[in-house]
Formats: sequence, structure tokens, C-alpha cells
Amino acid sequence: MKPVTLSALLMLSGAPALAQTPPTTPAPPATPDASAVTKASTATTPDASDLLFEQPQMKNVPPGSKLTYDYLRRSGISKGPFGPPLNDTIKLGIEPGNAAENRNIRVEMFSGANRFPAGPFEDMPGNPVMTLFLEHHLMDLARVLMANPRYIKNAIRKGLRDNATVTPMQIDYKGQKVDAWRIETQPFLDDKMKERMRGFENLKYTFVTSAAVPGELVSIEASSKNAEGGELLQENLSYDPNAG
Repeated sequence: MKPVTLSALLMLSGAPALAQTPPTTPAPPATPDASAVTKASTATTPDASDLLFEQPQMKNVPPGSKLTYDYLRRSGISKGPFGPPLNDTIKLGIEPGNAAENRNIRVEMFSGANRFPAGPFEDMPGNPVMTLFLEHHLMDLARVLMANPRYIKNAIRKGLRDNATVTPMQIDYKGQKVDAWRIETQPFLDDKMKERMRGFENLKYTFVTSAAVPGELVSIEASSKNAEGGELLQENLSYDPNAG
């Protein structure tokens, strides 16, 4: 496989309309965290897209090591369009790349009957688990909404570029407090097609990154609830520092 940049996931042009589907009662927009929230475009914080997709995140991962991420997806929608709950792992085997900061990466995406083909990635500066999570998420979401996945990709790209918040924070990592960033966006709240999102217009994406953590990605969350508080989708990915 040729070298892949993580930004390629969000760089597709053109945005075909969502399929015609019956609207549902929109969920109220989530109230943003008022503490220490700054716009991603300000000079005091990094740009959200750059932080997530353009940094050499693998430079602090020694060749020969393995990164393990716990994955969870569940939904309370009747008749289960997302399928049964899925609780599994994504594992990355790390080998040296051609450049000092790059890595060749083998992927074990889920296990047993859940196994999903992915990778390998050659000479990668960034962490491909970001792309793996988002591509899998978009495939499922587009199927449930009967939508073109490129439309959803473009909406997320725009949300990260124009409407993301980047918040400095600290996380616990191996018994210590380390600096991190939380990136949040709700890309469909003001989308012109939100009435066709079948309740998913309040879908919120939350990313946590830290340069102190191998691969820098700490967690990803995609979540949506209906007006009554019912869980439409809860999808999480989190780095497991204790897994071999």
C-alpha cells in the first residue's frame, strides 16, 4: 500500500445531497463546556484539523511496540440498524519507516467474526487509527441514514475547520497528570440538510490528544441522543496503556 496521509480522509470535494428520508424531531443542541473553551482559529491554540491529521503522531512510538485501542459501539434505536453492540479492540504493530519519524504499521482491526480488513500502512507519520475509526463510523452512519458518505465527510471536515473548539486540559496517564487537548465539533447542527438527519443532527465528535501518550491519540467519541434522551449512537475509541 502506498503512503497515506491522514488528512486524505477529509479532503474529498463535492457534496451530494443526503437521501430523502423522513425527518424526526430534532434534539436540542448540546450546551458547550464553558470552562477554558477557545475557538480553534485563535492564535493561542492549535488548529483542530492540523492537531488531528497533520502532526507526526507516531514519532514517540518505538519500533517493535504495539498500540491497543478499546472500541465500543452501541445504539438504542429499535430494530438495531447499527447491529448488536460491538466491544472489541484495534491493535497496531509498529515497525520503522523510511524516515526517522515515520512508521510501518500492521493493523488488527477487531477480532474473530468481527475482523475487518485494514492496512498495512507504509511510512506513516500520523496515527492511522484516527482514519480507521472515522471510516468505519462513516460507513455505518451513511448506511443507516441512506446518505452519501462523502457528504458526511465534508461536513466533518468543515466542522473541524470552522466550528471546532480546542480546549487545553490534563489527563491521567500512568499515574501522572499530563497536558492534553480536547477537540469538539457538532458539524450537522447548522447543516442545510439537518432535517434529513433522522435525529442525528446533534451528533457530537470529541477527540482527546496528548503528546505525552504514544501515538498521541487518547480517545475519540461520537455520540447522539434523541429529544427524550434516548441513545441513538455511542461510539468510543480509547488508548489502553496497559495492553501489550
